[in-house]
Amino acid sequence: MPYTVKGVVARAQGQPVETVDVVVPDPGPGEAVVDVLACGVCHTDLHYREGGISDDYPFLLGHEAAGTVAAVGEGVTHVAVGDRVVLNWRAVCGECRACRRGEPQYCFATHNAAQPMTLVDGTPLSPALGIGAFAEKTLVHALQCTKVDDDVDPAVAGLLGCGVMAGIGAAVNTAPVRRGQTVAVIGCGGVGCAAIAGAVLAGARRVVAVDIDERKLRWARELGATHVVDSSGLDEDGVVAAVQELTDGVGADVVIDAVGRPETWRQAFYARDLAGTVVLVGVPTPEMQLQVPLLDVFGRGGALKSSWYGDCLPERDIPALLELHSHGRLPLDAFVSERIGLDDVEAAFATMGRGEVLRSVVVLGAGADR
Repeated sequence: MPYTVKGVVARAQGQPVETVDVVVPDPGPGEAVVDVLACGVCHTDLHYREGGISDDYPFLLGHEAAGTVAAVGEGVTHVAVGDRVVLNWRAVCGECRACRRGEPQYCFATHNAAQPMTLVDGTPLSPALGIGAFAEKTLVHALQCTKVDDDVDPAVAGLLGCGVMAGIGAAVNTAPVRRGQTVAVIGCGGVGCAAIAGAVLAGARRVVAVDIDERKLRWARELGATHVVDSSGLDEDGVVAAVQELTDGVGADVVIDAVGRPETWRQAFYARDLAGTVVLVGVPTPEMQLQVPLLDVFGRGGALKSSWYGDCLPERDIPALLELHSHGRLPLDAFVSERIGLDDVEAAFATMGRGEVLRSVVVLGAGADR
């Protein structure tokens, strides 16, 4: 029998979100219904509301989530009712050309639930990143559920469903940062600070944080940055010079752009050492264009990479990072700035826009409010 639950919906571009009744169907073959315990408020959700992802309104927002499996459909053996899970939006298929060539992190046919969730009048909802977890329950493909220990804090674990994993993975998987290297991270919001934590975890000897906001630079230091650059009064050349000065005068081995704008990418490109690596993990908007002299691309060598969800494999990386957290080696709890309710999502977008939080986390149900 379908479930009727409360969920946060964006009905039209730029309009405030609404908390409304959402109908979640019983799980079909290969699907699972999850009781959502916590879900982070991510910039991607705001991009959906603003029409920056697609125009398939209305959207059921939310995707950085952890919860408990409430029901499973036919043929599901991956998880069972009662399992604590983190939801992921890149559930690999195992059969596409990327998977067949041994690169499942680039899977081109990731799994999502086949059935739609709807408004009570039957209008289909487009779930953010195939998840839609600003809701008391959500329907996903069972392979979007990564099983974790029951005692994990859902508000912490859920952040590995997107932003925090994207940042850590950009450093650990995409770059990958090697022990003893120098790293610069441009943009120190949630993803950038996670990239800093990832660089520290990988053994970087020097980590330079770049941002225009003193508060974000303070967070970066707390998460392991050895040096900071306040770029609020610097042009592109000034940022490049500041990073070079802090990295033996030659530039960083790895520069991670966690903003995703042409100007920050150019800063990353020129702030790296010769044959260094640039990693783009910040998400650009469709109208952005990049201009760099092709001779500079040739002459500087190295690698120019984009990072999709930190090039992670959820079944491998989510449990591993939570294990490191449990042993005090990865301060994931530092990313939870505040815990809020479903009705507070619109206000959380404004808080995020002002740069006041690393993550606001919507909490629902017992066990998510600690």
